Amino acid sequence: MPSNSDFRNSSGSCRLCIKAVKWVPVLIIVTVVGWSYYAYVVQLCWFTVTSPFERIYYLLCYHVFFVMFLWAYWQTIFTPIGSVPKKFKLSPMDVEQIKRADSEESQKMILERCAQHLPVSNRTVSGVIRYCDKCCVIKPDRAHHCSVCGECVLKMDHHCPWVNNCVSFTNYKFFILFLAYALLYCIFITLTSLRYFIMFWKIIDEKVEENKEVNPDFEGDVGEIGELIGMGRFHILFLFFIAAMFAISLVSLFIYHCYLVMRNLSTLEAFRAPIFRTGEDKNGFNLGRYNNFQEVFGDDRTYWFLPIFTSFGDGVVYPVRSLHQSTQQYNSAGVTQSFGDGVTFPERMHDEDTESLLGSRQTWAEEESPSHEVTHSLIREAAPV
Repeated sequence: MPSNSDFRNSSGSCRLCIKAVKWVPVLIIVTVVGWSYYAYVVQLCWFTVTSPFERIYYLLCYHVFFVMFLWAYWQTIFTPIGSVPKKFKLSPMDVEQIKRADSEESQKMILERCAQHLPVSNRTVSGVIRYCDKCCVIKPDRAHHCSVCGECVLKMDHHCPWVNNCVSFTNYKFFILFLAYALLYCIFITLTSLRYFIMFWKIIDEKVEENKEVNPDFEGDVGEIGELIGMGRFHILFLFFIAAMFAISLVSLFIYHCYLVMRNLSTLEAFRAPIFRTGEDKNGFNLGRYNNFQEVFGDDRTYWFLPIFTSFGDGVVYPVRSLHQSTQQYNSAGVTQSFGDGVTFPERMHDEDTESLLGSRQTWAEEESPSHEVTHSLIREAAPV
């Protein structure tokens, strides 16, 4: 009869097999890119291109795109996901109270008490503080539990099998640059190999016609055509097709994520709008296009297009529209207390948390439309007159 140690060993082997399988899509991408390097550099530039100036130009531009693409891809794969800070972790006593709660209202009161000092504004559909029963944490704004990674991830966009990682707060900029440089890489290969693709295709047609005149049974399959024009040139034909195919598939994905950046949305939020105390709002984190862009890429233009982390914030606190920024204090009983006398009103000011989020050299601009007013500072309590 198998012992417990045997079961542990078998489960450990299964986990290793699952981890290995997850790397298969990445290995496919690396293999295709490695083959494209050989086909372009060796077969096209070295053996086919005759002009030395054209060859040097092709090789220089190609290696720029190649290096930037691999750099961004590496950063997207190996950047650790943003884990939820410890202060959002509930104590075993609080977890037990939540499990024993006899009603949703009781759970809501417990979660409100636990989250009263935490910077959370997102809610569930029923208006309850978002809580992950798997990780036993109160979810920060825009965080979600990833079933593949097995933990809650800050500003989770989606889990991408082609990078074997979660696309989230820590690597979203790298993922955008990976798409951009992959698209430029494929477009460059497609455009520079187009002339030789047409030239080789004409040679193929001529060779096929010549062989059909000599041998009427000639069918012109892949192996016969490869022998006619040389397998090296056949690499270039395949290179053009594959680069064009990947470029077509990448362009729609890249445009979609550019749209998400401009709207300050994640893929999950695009399908299910975030919910605040005041209700569902797809534009709750929308700060305006330029500010949305800077939240991901930072305020230093030198690093915008380099796979170096420059995003604003810590992945926990995000500026929201004033519509969702509470001027009330919530206590454990769910009772609210308003401040002010109705005559003197709060003024705008920047505090340390907001300054660390926005960066030392950037002050967020407000939207001109009152319905889209953006508040990036905390509300200072007004003193009574």
